[in-house]
Amino acid sequence: MKGNTTMKRRNLTAAVCLALAGALTLTACGGGAAGTGAGGVGPIGADHPRADSDFWNSYIKYFPDKAKELGINLLNPTNSQNKVENLVANAQSLQSQGAKAIVMAPQDTGAIASTLDRLDKAKIPVITVDTRPDKGKTYMVVRADNKAYGEKACKFLGDKLGGKGKVIEFQGALSSVNGRDRSEAFAACMKQNYPGITVFEEPTDWEGPKASAALQTRLNQHPDINGIYMQAGGVFLAPTLQVLRQKNLLVPPSDPKHIFIVSNDGIPSELEAIRKGEIDATVSQPADLYAQWALFYAKAAVEGKTFQPGKTDHDSTIVDVGGGRLEDQLPAPLITKENVDDKAFWGNQIAK
Repeated sequence: MKGNTTMKRRNLTAAVCLALAGALTLTACGGGAAGTGAGGVGPIGADHPRADSDFWNSYIKYFPDKAKELGINLLNPTNSQNKVENLVANAQSLQSQGAKAIVMAPQDTGAIASTLDRLDKAKIPVITVDTRPDKGKTYMVVRADNKAYGEKACKFLGDKLGGKGKVIEFQGALSSVNGRDRSEAFAACMKQNYPGITVFEEPTDWEGPKASAALQTRLNQHPDINGIYMQAGGVFLAPTLQVLRQKNLLVPPSDPKHIFIVSNDGIPSELEAIRKGEIDATVSQPADLYAQWALFYAKAAVEGKTFQPGKTDHDSTIVDVGGGRLEDQLPAPLITKENVDDKAFWGNQIAK
């Protein structure tokens, strides 16, 4: 990693050891403002975006342990429940509790600029996870290359279908940079490489019931649909499988009626569905690394460290996305039946 500081893996390991060695001096309080590691760097605040997604619930599970490993005094996190007004209020609350930096994951990336401006004036650096705000200052954005998600999904389906067929795409919220990136990349790849495939784009606002209703309608209109792209398995997997099961379309890949499905997230239930032959692939969002590096950068911000674009020592790349705004783009591998049992995937490590 380039810049005024370089964090090597051995340093992070050392930090973990120090944190464990000092465990007797760290407290995990169940109430009030204190959260994890009251004697560490901070206090650092965090707002989690929602609790109705298996992916985000996995991310939330990682958070306190990663904070302890890094020696961070973590305030009790808030949860904005996918509502920007809650995020605005929660950020104000964390600020009033004395947060020296705040980690957040705004789902509506176009509606958070005023909050970022307020925190910037208060000299409270913000690290965003998974999403990049359309406007406003951030210390670091921690996410994967979401355009690559759409491209990987397109190439997987395009090749499986032999360049012909009909695909329904459950788009995320187009008010979110992630929804836009995945949708635009998927569309561009399909147009350029698989013009024989018809794509039905279905905006869902990341809501499972909307995806379920769209799938029902499209299958009634086009019973020959043979591909599905789910932009978020955490909210779309269960309702999708339910609809297919009801229509007797949940059949193994060897069956001519099989509908090839590629998802995004990498949650344990997706990996299990791949093993069962219910879906065929997913692009793994690194929930563990999101938590780890978001907190790492929050700590670095409090310590006054800075970073520059370039390759990092954790297999990612920091890029300038415009105006000096930095984004650490973490790797997101494609998981299929050939590699689904790889223990390196976080979805095979976390308790289901």
